[in-house]
Amino acid sequence: MPSISAVLIVKNEAKKLSDCLKSLAWANEIIVLDSGSTDDTLIIAKQYSAKVFVNTDWQGFGVQRERAANFASCEWVFMIDADERVTPELEKSILAAVQQGAAIWSVNRLCWCFGRFIKHSGMHPDWVPRLYPRNQAIYDATRVHERLVNNHKLPEKKLSGQLLHYLYDSIRHQQTKAAHYAEEWALQRAGAGRKTSLTSAVLHATACFLRMYIFRAGFLDGRQGFLLALLLSQGTFIKYAELWRLQKNAQH
Repeated sequence: MPSISAVLIVKNEAKKLSDCLKSLAWANEIIVLDSGSTDDTLIIAKQYSAKVFVNTDWQGFGVQRERAANFASCEWVFMIDADERVTPELEKSILAAVQQGAAIWSVNRLCWCFGRFIKHSGMHPDWVPRLYPRNQAIYDATRVHERLVNNHKLPEKKLSGQLLHYLYDSIRHQQTKAAHYAEEWALQRAGAGRKTSLTSAVLHATACFLRMYIFRAGFLDGRQGFLLALLLSQGTFIKYAELWRLQKNAQH
């Protein structure tokens, strides 16, 4: 059986990390790269025999994921976040996939938000590449919405089973995450010379709500679908407003 490294990047994930690591009992090693936790994240990681590393020089999600992958010593890398859980079906699919030769395998995430699994709203199916042979793919250097680059032109396949994604604990948790992503996104766009206006921010936010709730059938996700559409459209507005703020600051 080819060996597999489960790899995580974390910061202050003490509430969720234990359940994640329990779902990784099949991995040959667990790599945890912390970016400066102030809670019990590192203590919990060590309780599950994870190999723990710390790098607080945050340069975005892409760079941090690649740093973490570089600590892996097994033949395969499975990238996962602390708020995700591997189901038994997905576990079986992963163990079968690594015996089939080099390829990049995507998992289908199913998000749990505010009391229910979200099966519409443009959030499901949600295929993301997570399993790949070590040193045969690389994460790009984008600060947010990082991408696994198939630089060796490996076959791309899909795993069966689902990766459960416990996305938001509360409205406050969602707002905190949204603010962090908005800042990362705006810094990335500003660095590329992109500009915007507050009018554009309003239009993008409105389009986000309509896309999620109407065109991608968020109304079928009940009250949670409506709430998510509102919150994520607000997050979209904040992203563009933050980019607008950065460009105004640069003018002075």
